[in-house]
Amino acid sequence: MLKEVVYCGVCTYPIDYCEFSGKLKRCKVWLKENHADLYDKLYSEDDAAAASLSAKLAESSIGEAREEKLEKDLQKLQTKQENKEQRELAKKLSSKVIVKREARTKRKYIVAISGLEVFEIDMKKLAKTFASKFATGCSVSKNAEKKEEVVVQGDVLDEVVAYIHSLLEEKGMKDVKVETIDTKKKKKPEATPAAK
Repeated sequence: MLKEVVYCGVCTYPIDYCEFSGKLKRCKVWLKENHADLYDKLYSEDDAAAASLSAKLAESSIGEAREEKLEKDLQKLQTKQENKEQRELAKKLSSKVIVKREARTKRKYIVAISGLEVFEIDMKKLAKTFASKFATGCSVSKNAEKKEEVVVQGDVLDEVVAYIHSLLEEKGMKDVKVETIDTKKKKKPEATPAAK
């Protein structure tokens, strides 16, 4: 008989593994709001243990000043972690993905996608997905700014942009700007016939 697995709405881990995500406090709040019975099952012992531990600490030989200092340090560490997460989220939302189409020869094009490394997307897997999805050659290379970019052969700009939008929506980043640039190769000026 299979057990139904409930995934956390905050860290997307199974609820048994929320403690490894670094967002346990928010995970507990989400679980308490959405699945109170599971919260009681998982964390009621923890709450009781925390209460007994705090009672033991009150009776222990650790001075109250030291205990307060430890609590303050823990609080500082938690706020520091939350601020770091907020900065990372702001960085993700402020960054943009650049999709550039470049003309190679006559009717041949390549599409270069850069700026996805901020969103923790595996570039090699994405390249493999594009190669199979569009039936073209695809690779990961470094661009002029020494950042990774996915290069897709063929004129698939619109399809790539649509796929990236759906990929970012899956990750909860609907507001991220996807910029498209269409560059064309400059034609060489034809040599004028020499006057006789």
